Amino acid sequence: MTDTTTAPAPAFVDLQVHSTASDGALPPAAVVQAAAEAGLYAIALTDHDSVEGLPEAIEAGSRLGVRIVPGVELSSHFEGEELHLLGLHLANLEAMREALLEFQGQRVRRAERIVATLNTHGIPVTMEAVLAEAGTGAVGRPHIARALLAGGWVREFREAFDKWIGWGRPAYMAKETFDVADAIALVHRAGGIAVWAHPGELATPARIARLAALGLDAVEVLHPSHPPYLVQRLVENTEQAGLLPSGGSDWHGTHDGPRKLGGQLVPKIWLDWQDAKAAQRAAALS
Repeated sequence: MTDTTTAPAPAFVDLQVHSTASDGALPPAAVVQAAAEAGLYAIALTDHDSVEGLPEAIEAGSRLGVRIVPGVELSSHFEGEELHLLGLHLANLEAMREALLEFQGQRVRRAERIVATLNTHGIPVTMEAVLAEAGTGAVGRPHIARALLAGGWVREFREAFDKWIGWGRPAYMAKETFDVADAIALVHRAGGIAVWAHPGELATPARIARLAALGLDAVEVLHPSHPPYLVQRLVENTEQAGLLPSGGSDWHGTHDGPRKLGGQLVPKIWLDWQDAKAAQRAAALS
């Protein structure tokens, strides 16, 4: 007799996605809908400096059968370099929300300085136009780029960064950031685990070890910017430091480019390991 049963399809997760609560193109519910259509078991909504999209995402996830891992992406600095830190498995959203209020105000003030600089270069974009692009999300440079595109001052979204607001360009302004130790501590106070996002070549064994000493829990080894040779190296370095792996598409809702929702094929077991770590932290806090 021929066995016609088939093994269940492998479960994959995506532990870095963004919505209109920061600089993504889709509302949180639409992001979850896209995850359901992609067959993902779970996603982490990790908007920049904002947890405002999580209630909508969690409700949609409950309805559509997609687990939502509460997250956030924080900008920090470490040893003279900008370091993006993901807070995943956040248990106390209110604690995170309160801490981010001042940081969101800093983002608005940065945008105001960028707009003023663009004005001095003869581009009459307004802060009102930028805020209209941001809606209820945390203001960021992508919203300025969209305002420039809508006003006809650039022909393509990417041109805004390449010509005006990217690093080294005339209207570039560095954003205020946390010290990484403070960012890690904030994630831990909110009951989450701290993940070094898309570290690239900076994630040397020595640097990972120093961050582990500050409380880092995991490293995002799977990311669209990481070629296969680097993924293997990051996996080895992360294991040697006794940290957990993580991975995500860094999807912002667009349908072009290398960032495809679920495209990193992050295995569910990585989420299971993170769940265990988060449970340990919750037990320690109680």
